[in-house]
Parts: sequence; C-alpha cells; structure tokens
Amino acid sequence: FPPAVFPLSCAVQSYAWGKVGLESEVAKLLASSDPLVQIQPNQPYAELWIGTHPRGDAIIRDNRIPQKTLGQWIADNPACLGVKVKEAFQGHLPFLFKVLSVNTALSIQAHPNKELAAKLHAQFPEHYPDANHKPEMAIALTPFEGLCGFRPVEEIVSFLQSVPELRALIGEVAAEQLERSGSDDPRGVSAALRVCFTRLMKSEKKFFVDQLNMLVKRISQEVAEGKDTSGSNGDLLLRLHSQYPGDIGCFTIYFLNLVRLEPGEAMFLGANEPHAYLNGDCVECMACSDNTVRAGLTPKFIDVLTLCEMLNYTPAPSSSKIFPAAQSQLDPSIYLYDPPVPDFAIMRIEIPSSIKLYLVSAVDSASILLVIQGTAVGTSTAAASEMTLRRGSVLFISANESISLHLSSPDGMLLFRACCLL
Repeated sequence: FPPAVFPLSCAVQSYAWGKVGLESEVAKLLASSDPLVQIQPNQPYAELWIGTHPRGDAIIRDNRIPQKTLGQWIADNPACLGVKVKEAFQGHLPFLFKVLSVNTALSIQAHPNKELAAKLHAQFPEHYPDANHKPEMAIALTPFEGLCGFRPVEEIVSFLQSVPELRALIGEVAAEQLERSGSDDPRGVSAALRVCFTRLMKSEKKFFVDQLNMLVKRISQEVAEGKDTSGSNGDLLLRLHSQYPGDIGCFTIYFLNLVRLEPGEAMFLGANEPHAYLNGDCVECMACSDNTVRAGLTPKFIDVLTLCEMLNYTPAPSSSKIFPAAQSQLDPSIYLYDPPVPDFAIMRIEIPSSIKLYLVSAVDSASILLVIQGTAVGTSTAAASEMTLRRGSVLFISANESISLHLSSPDGMLLFRACCLL
C-alpha cells in the first residue's frame, strides 16, 4: 500500500446536549486547527468524530489522495491497519475516536456485549443497527462529571431512608429487602438491587411524575431556606430536573455513582455498565457500533426492559470507576490507557518543554493522533511533505510508520493517540 501519514478533516455533530460556541472544546479545537472555520456562537458543538463512521467519515487532506474519505482509503488499502488488526477486524478500523463537549446530561444508558448485541440487532434492527459491542472510554480534558455503575449498597439505603419519594416508587417490600441484604452475600445484594432498580424504572408514569414533582418542590423549599440538601443529592437532582423535567432518569442519581474526573483521569464503560455523561469535555474512544440501550434523560428511543435485564448489578464505590493510566517504561512521556477489550487503546503523550525533537514511534496498528496543546512541524518518510501541527490537528498514521515532531511551542505538547494493541 502507498506510504501513509496524512492530515484529516473530521465531522462535527451538533447534538442539542453539546456546549455552544467557543464554550465547547470541540469548537476551540476546530477554530485553532483552521483559522477559516467560523464558529457560530449559539450552535452546539457536541462531538468531533475522528474515524470511518459512515455518518461522519473523516476527509483526507493530502494531494496524493484526492477526494477520498478515510473509510474509502482503508477499504482500498487494508494492509495499512497492520497484519493482526486487519485479520481480527476484517479490514476495518476497529475504533471511533471522538472529542465530546457535554453541557447537559447525556442519557441513562448501557451498551450490550457481543452476544446481546447480535440478538438485539436481529430482533430490532431499527433501534440496534449492528451486531457489535460498544465498550468505550472517556478521558477528561476539563473537569468532567458522569454517572457510572451502582453505588455501594449503604449509600443507596441511606437515600431510601432520607428520600421518601424514592422509597414510595421502590415500594416497602423491595426497599426492606435491600436494607436486609448482607455484604457477605453478593448474590443476594445484586438480586435485591436488581429488584429495586427495576421497580423504579418500570414505575407508572403518572405516579413517578407526581413523586418527582413532590421531591423537586421539597428540595427547592429546603434550598430557599438555606438547608443542607446533600442527604437528598439535592443540587444534582434540581440540575437534572431543569434539563429533563418529569424524567424518570432524575431518580437514577440515588442508585448510580457520581464520578468526577480531573483532566487526564478516565472512565472505562464496559458491557452492561449503567452510565451517563453529565458535564465537561473529554476525548472518547469506542468500538465501532451504534448499539446503545437507553432508559432516561434522553429524547431518543427508550428500552427500559432490556436495560434492567442486562445491567451489571455489582455495587462499588465511585473511586473504583476511575481507570488508571500506566506510564511507559520505554518513554516517560507516554501514559497508556489499555482497557480489557481488543478494539482500542489510547496513549496520552505529554511532551515537556525541554524536549524539542520527539519521535512518535511506530506501532503495529493504524493510529490516529490528535493535538490538544502545542505546535510542531511533523516529518515522516510516509508523508507527502512537512506537516504543521497545532491545537486541533488530526493525523492518520499507518501501521509501522513513525513521525518526528520538531516542537516550536514553549509549553511542550499534549497529544492523544488512539490505536489497537493486539
């Protein structure tokens, strides 16, 4: 296949939950990478898609390869993926790389494993358009908030005892069963948790809307009186209700961990892990799939029955949901996020200001390089010419190709590299 290191122009998705104008990290990256881009101040810039997704295939910016998308080019040159990746993923790039800028909550959801994905796709192809799983990882660029996994049981029990509106929806029998479940019986805990969460999510609409309105009214009064509402998770409840009034998803904050990530910290969302993004900017990498099972905080298709049946009901503290990065022993500038799935891995590359020449090493996988901070001139035997890299620049790098970066910024560089390390 022809030598291949080239710049990409990537698709922007303007979903309503995204941050608007230059409040959005997506918009800032676009404006920095191309001075001709006009950022609309009231338009949401929610997602930057960097890959071969048919609804947002990246455009190649290389005069050797005119008028081609990345997906078309890889289809013509599958060897660029690397031998193992090409064989394992039938000649397709196995991941989609993204930048997300989240302003309002982004659906209570989970992703199926491959077995369930195939079953859902066969039964409901209009809602589950492929047979693949969709593990994903989010790495914070700014302080980032999300819901992830079930809280420790003692926290859920505390809410059941301090939020009567929640207890009314769960019912006394199910609530008492969870309260009695002992930590020495994980199966019993999971079974009781499943019953409670399923009763909540399957509540009759008029009943849960009435209870939610009562809860919002009560917490609003307590806030007005200067009372502490942390026992009812009041701040988050009022924020989500202002975004999705009357939505059952508002009650899930009493079951799911609130996870706060600082820049560089990550969450990995494997199969059947309940989650929602709430606010902030992140880079995200995922397996190539559109399979999402949703149950609240969204205007999209909701499938409560499937969600409640598929979830992992293992309680764990929020701290356990932060996925660690391992610093490379060979290159201390590299921090590797290597999740327990074959589809993708991510490198965070922090090049200090003291280094003026840096080698982006070859790996046996096609990869995508995203510049978050700093400037450099990139050279490679596989590139048509020197490449000017700045904030927002994106490069595709074929398997077993390297790039030399000649840094010109006084503050070093921050890069993210998505690849597939089989």
